[in-house]
Amino acid sequence: MKQLDTKLMHPADQITVVISRIYRSGLTTTSGGNISIKDENGDIWITPGGIDKGSLTPKDIICVKPDGTIIGPHKPSSEFPFHKAIYEMRPKMTAVIHAHPPALVSFSITHQIPNTNIIPQAKRVCGKIGFAPYDVPGSQGLGQKIAAEFKNHPDYKAVIMENHGVVLCGEDLMDAYQRFETLEFCARTVINAKTLGEPTYLTDDQIEQHEKSLPTDYPHFMGVTYPSDERAIRSLIVKMVRRACDQGLMISSYGTVSVRWRGNDFLITPPGVPRWDIEPGNIVQVKNGMVEAGKIPSRSVALHQEIYQSHPEINSIIITQPPHLMGFCTSGVKFNVRTIPESWIFLKDTPIIPFGVQYEDNKKISDTLKSVPAVLLANDSVLITGDGLLQTFDRLEVAEFSAKSLIMAAPIGELKPINDKEVEDLRVAFHVK
Repeated sequence: MKQLDTKLMHPADQITVVISRIYRSGLTTTSGGNISIKDENGDIWITPGGIDKGSLTPKDIICVKPDGTIIGPHKPSSEFPFHKAIYEMRPKMTAVIHAHPPALVSFSITHQIPNTNIIPQAKRVCGKIGFAPYDVPGSQGLGQKIAAEFKNHPDYKAVIMENHGVVLCGEDLMDAYQRFETLEFCARTVINAKTLGEPTYLTDDQIEQHEKSLPTDYPHFMGVTYPSDERAIRSLIVKMVRRACDQGLMISSYGTVSVRWRGNDFLITPPGVPRWDIEPGNIVQVKNGMVEAGKIPSRSVALHQEIYQSHPEINSIIITQPPHLMGFCTSGVKFNVRTIPESWIFLKDTPIIPFGVQYEDNKKISDTLKSVPAVLLANDSVLITGDGLLQTFDRLEVAEFSAKSLIMAAPIGELKPINDKEVEDLRVAFHVK
């Protein structure tokens, strides 16, 4: 997957990368959705109308000059009027995304706005969300109604479109894309939680607790070295993070991966770098309890350190927000892995830990891992461990597949789990401790 560096990439290249991500993630259709960028010259670069979103190239992207001149081989998107209107209302915004992602469309057609307090980072990423009344797609009327939401509410950067979809803007395309992806994730999480029971939302104080938890006072060390085995771990982490994004197991705004290096030293992902675009140079080395100079590690770095020090058998950790597992994290419904043998063998009986423990008592979470390889952190994430990153990732996949099966089973009938005797037989047959 190509890295998105907005400082270096041409607008047409940026748009091509992001529309490809959106399409391959199942968040738009061949004909649906559009993206634009307004550059420093006032030119608006936008996806074309009626062209396959799954195979766009930079040459397909259309440039509309301030005087209305169109440059490119196709017609601009029929939704160009509301892109132009948003830029006129919000001159600091330089990117707009419009699409019809399934979960947000569900809210659109029920005339609701998803509550982003369902997970800790979403309120900051998404901001306040508006709702624009219906009008004919591509019409001046629709553009005026959407623009009015952005004009009348200067803090809005996302608007649900009645019986249509969603439109989001950003100070650059990555800003808009993270908002789009995170808002759709919130919508999916709320729907999954409602399928299981009733969602539980975080208070503003709990979200503030999360936002204040970055380890800004962590001790640093100079003279960092990068031997070949250390560099190999960096590359492996990047590979797995991008794989997690490709498979919908991680989103741009959240996800931490760490791998033990030597002794209790380890490497870990940083905050603030979109997960799709992470590079080996972004990874943070943690050595003798100190962080390499000039970098900030994940807000969960102290928890990772506690786990590595207490569990010599654990060599990698993933903390992330897969959408179906988050249905259990946000509903309080038990994640019962006694579904098929593989699920229990890989995960055992996975507990849920109340929100806030990860900021107050790392030892409690670490101690829980003495008997299980994974825990759910309420309204936050799932934490998975393993003796290597591939095993950890495999367990993550099995956990998310199991959660998806449970959610899909909920409307069908009552769960019929494997009984205690069958679990004991599995324990003996597969030498599960």
